[in-house]
Amino acid sequence: MDRETLKREIDRCSRYEVSLSLLLVDVDRLKPLNDRLGHQAGDRALGRVAAAIQKSLRGTDIAARIGGDEFAIILPDTDSVAALIVANRMRRNLAQGGSTSVTVSGGLAELARGIPDPSGFRLTAAADMALYAAKEAGGG
Repeated sequence: MDRETLKREIDRCSRYEVSLSLLLVDVDRLKPLNDRLGHQAGDRALGRVAAAIQKSLRGTDIAARIGGDEFAIILPDTDSVAALIVANRMRRNLAQGGSTSVTVSGGLAELARGIPDPSGFRLTAAADMALYAAKEAGGG
């Protein structure tokens, strides 16, 4: 996901006066998994996370890997209550199957109707702060 994609979705949600949520997801303890079982195990874990995310989304949602072990999910026309449902569905999907146990932490922020944030900076910063708070609390 690039800034232009986020900006386009913010513009669209603003035009139609609907909420937009952003969920940042970080894989917990990926480095120790890589160190213990090798990078192929880490790659499989990232693949499982990506599959769980994709399985949890609607056709209008946008998910992308934005860093080594971090994903961003744009949820158009979605308030924070509905976004939390998506996040919990993703965690359930991730918990099903697979031989390598992996968990995730998430940070969620909502851009409510009528709140201007044309660049998405405030939305991204709020989701990032929520993610850091989840990691500080012990992660998934």
